Amino acid sequence: MELATMLELLGSGLVLTLQVFFTTLVGALPLGVVVALCRMSRFKPLALITRFYISVMRGTPLMLQLMALMFGPYYLLGLELGSDWKYWACSIGFIINYAAYFGEIYRSGLQSIPRGQYEAAEVLGYTRAQTFLKIILPQVAKRILPAMSNEVITLVKDTSLAFVVGIMEMFTQAKALAASQVSMLPYLLAGVIYWVFNFIVEMILTRIEKKMSYYHD
Repeated sequence: MELATMLELLGSGLVLTLQVFFTTLVGALPLGVVVALCRMSRFKPLALITRFYISVMRGTPLMLQLMALMFGPYYLLGLELGSDWKYWACSIGFIINYAAYFGEIYRSGLQSIPRGQYEAAEVLGYTRAQTFLKIILPQVAKRILPAMSNEVITLVKDTSLAFVVGIMEMFTQAKALAASQVSMLPYLLAGVIYWVFNFIVEMILTRIEKKMSYYHD
């Protein structure tokens, strides 16, 4: 098989990899805020339920969670959801998994802000919304960015787990090509593409971190 053909097939898998990646970020980043707020809630039942959810998401393999979402509706409820369900199962699985991690990162950032800053803002006449948006949020964003960057880079590699629900992302394409061609070249090419993708993500996040460096603790 020619190299151009191999790259074309890997490129088609990369499109699905990018789809999983961006869908997860769009869903998990805002959901993580909800998870963090529920985890910090003074309403104990809500906080306990959220802690249990986070414990399950972090304590079980993502692959197992994807399989449960993919096959659970059929084996447990007898529902036949069609071939498109694999995309929904994949998206939901990745989003709820990463929302748990993002939520804990958000929570640690919010709880790291001294209580005195809230009190000072109140004395200066700031509303709760103004206090959060103008004083707390910029500091939290700076503090959690390194941890968030690590999770985002991990997500790039975790997209390869989408194969478990039958999605032909890039790593799955590489495995199929390696098996048909009896060659390690597809794996090497996939590895280079993953590295380039992660390098671009890392450069973007580093640039954002430098722009936020004017916020001093």
